[in-house]
Amino acid sequence: MFRKFIKSLLHRFGFDVVRYQHTLEWRQRALFSHYNFDLILDVGANAGQYAKQMRKLGYKGRIVSFEPLSSVYKELVYNARRDPLWETRNIALGNYDGKVEINIAKNSVSSSILDILPCHIQADPESIYVGKEEITIKRIDSILDDYYHPGEKAYLKIDAQGYEKQIIEGAEAYWDRLIGIEMEVSLVSLYEDETLIAEMIGFMSDKGYTPMSFEPGFYNQETGQLLQVDCSFFRG
Repeated sequence: MFRKFIKSLLHRFGFDVVRYQHTLEWRQRALFSHYNFDLILDVGANAGQYAKQMRKLGYKGRIVSFEPLSSVYKELVYNARRDPLWETRNIALGNYDGKVEINIAKNSVSSSILDILPCHIQADPESIYVGKEEITIKRIDSILDDYYHPGEKAYLKIDAQGYEKQIIEGAEAYWDRLIGIEMEVSLVSLYEDETLIAEMIGFMSDKGYTPMSFEPGFYNQETGQLLQVDCSFFRG
């Protein structure tokens, strides 16, 4: 009875208590320990939030963070400055080498090469586009040899707001080097021409990857509708 009372009290203040083995952090630690990769390609790094979280989880290997927006990239460089195993690049990744315009969102994290749809803005008004910037885009095939050491296992993390499939297509020459791929995938269309979750699972399966983890991500705070999930796929 006392335990139920405490949980009820915490819920009233917006908190909950769960066993550590039921948390995202525990599952991430277990997956990362099992696959034991040496290099993280942090695509769509923004200011480096993901890389800092990986350090908190105990990852001690190399990280290369890619962020195309010039304003946010300055923050990324600042956050990585004291970590000798954390490199940064001011480019986007995709399925070709060249130049492209990216749409800049008010909240920066929703910025995308793709056009945003009303459903996304309705769920988060801060995601509205406020400008554009011309950026450099590269295939992973074109740049991976600059960072990859023979025999390493690389882990690809993608946060590219609907542009995930194009980035993966740009890595087709190096599938054997990518032990795992983590990405944010939509359940409904939030950006024009993005690949939704059912098609993405089939696409990744064709490439030899098995889905190992799904975690709730972006959702509509008014309706409670889940809009995106964080997916982790691994080979072998």
